Amino acid sequence: MNLQVDHIRVDFIIGSRRLSNFCWAFLLLFGALGFFFVGFSSYLQKNLIPFLSAEQILFIPQGIVMCFYGIAGLFISFYLWCTICWNVGSGYNKFDKQKGIFSIFRWGFPGKNRRIFLQFFIKDIQAIRMEVQEGFLSRRVLYVKIKGEQDIPLSRVEEYFTLREMEDKAAELARFLKVSIEGI
Repeated sequence: MNLQVDHIRVDFIIGSRRLSNFCWAFLLLFGALGFFFVGFSSYLQKNLIPFLSAEQILFIPQGIVMCFYGIAGLFISFYLWCTICWNVGSGYNKFDKQKGIFSIFRWGFPGKNRRIFLQFFIKDIQAIRMEVQEGFLSRRVLYVKIKGEQDIPLSRVEEYFTLREMEDKAAELARFLKVSIEGI
């Protein structure tokens, strides 16, 4: 989603509150609870959950391992739920031609550096760079190339589903900033 007026363009970035993160968090939570309850049921020699049988599982060593996997899964699920709750990674990219400033804002983890805010001059932007790696773990990222600085990523790795989508976004942004596109 983006907003563009004559001299200002704002691209909103979706953070951790994605459908895939919700799915993984639920899956991990229920899977971890299942492992933990089956392991604990083997200790009690009684089925705590009717559809998860633990009668044929010995507590030592299988039950202990299942409890361990359950607890580890609960910690990972808790971490995912925290990132979703705090919406880590969300923010915006703002290009203000009137002031000549390019701003990046992102939410991080709670603490002293929760708010990440960077500003650069638009006149220092050299190009919009596209990085595309196809294959099993495909990677498509847009960068802003700035004089004397590292390339700054504008998007997340999984944000663009197709190469066409990414090219359109890069062309639209390059047209607005009147700079070239690299990496096509």
